[in-house]
Amino acid sequence: MATTELNAATFEQTIVDNDIVLVDFWASWCGPCRQFAPVYDAASETYPDIVFGKVDTEAEQALAGAARITSIPTLMAFKKGHLVFSQPGALPKEALAQVIDAVVELDVDAALAAAEQQDA
Repeated sequence: MATTELNAATFEQTIVDNDIVLVDFWASWCGPCRQFAPVYDAASETYPDIVFGKVDTEAEQALAGAARITSIPTLMAFKKGHLVFSQPGALPKEALAQVIDAVVELDVDAALAAAEQQDA
């Protein structure tokens, strides 16, 4: 599956409607973003069951601000509508695969239940 451009109108619905969504926050003038783009695009082909979204921080400044993006590229991963990973910086292929595999394996319901118990 190819990457999907996300914007303020499609971001939340994409997160809610899909089990796993990765989002790359980027800008065309950003060297590390251009370096990361082919790695991210290749991963989208390797993991066809995962939605790979991209947010152009120049075109979507309000969305980037709402997501508290302070450095690009920033990769976020959502599972079952919950943010489970967020990290700035371009990842090499192997590191991106490790993140994706960890998100796939993560039991979000158990993690949420453990967090609720800690807060109680």
